[in-house]
Amino acid sequence: MPITQPPAIASLDRFGETTTFAVSYLRVSTKEQAERGGRDEGFSIPAQREANLRKARDLNAVVIEEFVDAGESARKADRPELVRMIEYVKTNEIAYCIVHKVDRLARNRADDVAIHLALKEAGVMLVSATENIDETPSGMLLHGIMSTIAEFYSRNLANEVSKGMNQKAVTGGTNGKAPVGYLNITTRDELGRELRTVQPDPDRAPMVKWAFEAYATGNYSTSSLHEALVDRGLTTVPTPKRPTKPPALSTIQKMLANPYYKGNVSFRGATYEGMHEPLISPEIWYRVRSVLTAKQTSGEKTQAHDHYLKGTVYCRQCGSRLMVTNAKSRSGTIYPYFICAGRHAKRTNCEQKSMFIPDVEIAVEDYYRRIQIPEHVVSALRTFITAQFDQLHVTAKQERHAHGLERDDLLAERSKLLQAHYAGAVPLDLLKTEQDRIARRLAFLNAQVESGDIEYEQAKAHLDDCLALAGDCHQLHMSIDDSLRRIANQAFFSKIYLSEEGTIDGEPGEPFTVFFNPDVQSTAARHERRPVNS
Repeated sequence: MPITQPPAIASLDRFGETTTFAVSYLRVSTKEQAERGGRDEGFSIPAQREANLRKARDLNAVVIEEFVDAGESARKADRPELVRMIEYVKTNEIAYCIVHKVDRLARNRADDVAIHLALKEAGVMLVSATENIDETPSGMLLHGIMSTIAEFYSRNLANEVSKGMNQKAVTGGTNGKAPVGYLNITTRDELGRELRTVQPDPDRAPMVKWAFEAYATGNYSTSSLHEALVDRGLTTVPTPKRPTKPPALSTIQKMLANPYYKGNVSFRGATYEGMHEPLISPEIWYRVRSVLTAKQTSGEKTQAHDHYLKGTVYCRQCGSRLMVTNAKSRSGTIYPYFICAGRHAKRTNCEQKSMFIPDVEIAVEDYYRRIQIPEHVVSALRTFITAQFDQLHVTAKQERHAHGLERDDLLAERSKLLQAHYAGAVPLDLLKTEQDRIARRLAFLNAQVESGDIEYEQAKAHLDDCLALAGDCHQLHMSIDDSLRRIANQAFFSKIYLSEEGTIDGEPGEPFTVFFNPDVQSTAARHERRPVNS
């Protein structure tokens, strides 16, 4: 098909002849393509350049400017070189924009139309080196068809990639680069097929394991842990373009919150059991999570904790957090005190004096002794709470039954809609809208129906464990070391308020706020003494 030539752009070359000018646009989607084979431009870009130059010679045109987007997806129109090319043709007399294929320019119709319109307004004809596309009616029709195919290919490819990644996660595989402490390994099976797996990094895995165990003690902040890991020699894995270097603080923070290290993989908000080897036990990981949560709640920003009560104790007079300070006597003896942070920073009008820490420790021990629930009250609470819980479970079971009936009705409705569509009574757009509505409701109902019994049993067991701890809290406090005392304090209490006179008021956390409540304990005792048939 002959190409309709635009008006010749008149300029005199060194031979005194008129010359038609063109620009060439080249693109590959990924950095890997741009660097394939160890070459700066890979293989695709030089091949596109050669084809575009041949097309320019066929058009008797000279390519005076080339624009290359290396590693830029066509799914976005704000590619740097594409934007520069549009601006260039607006201010220069250009006849042709030559691309290797239409999908190099755009992979959705909206962007294709916008780019094509910008070129047309600048008086530039879009030409494909490998497709018969021009400004004739047939060429424009082919252009539209090819743009639509490119958009379908892009969306379908993304969908297939997403499905593949989801299936890989469901089966325990690792999507993308493994986190620090692991290495992506490529091997081959007995049939020569490529296998991509993840294995612990022999150099870094021991340091990562130490980091979790150290942080779980509560004696490190993320900053001090980061410094300790750098001192131990932890570095990132080198790449062809990036040499090894110490990890950033954000890398350590993300590492501590990543369930991958206890053997799980996460994808799109869901968590699955991974095929890789865990570096730490679930118990260590959950202890780390507890420490992270406690530090976020207490707002502590020091590099190391000075005392196991720090972060839990607060000033009874003004409500500010208590901080540790050390006073030195003339003989050089150090005396540790708790002082009000509000008074220290002059943020409040608090007048509470400092409190000698050993005295505070004794007062807290005595407070634990006073709030510990007697064994007979624990038994009454267990009976009372279990009865209340069972009653709630009956109500929830009735709700799940109703949800199951509604789910059956929705399934029947979906089937009827599909039959009506096949019979021509329901148009496709209405079918899609109704099917989406039904699918969303079904997803909710399925979750409610399937999770009820599991959540009930887990919650009941959790409450029973917490009740056992409440009945043994003083013995527990006296038998554990300081790092575990910190965690226990923050589990039992949201805050412990201290006064300079030694008065203590605890603000229990959930569910201990119920267990330590005298009114609830009295109600449970009366409930246990009540005759069975009353």
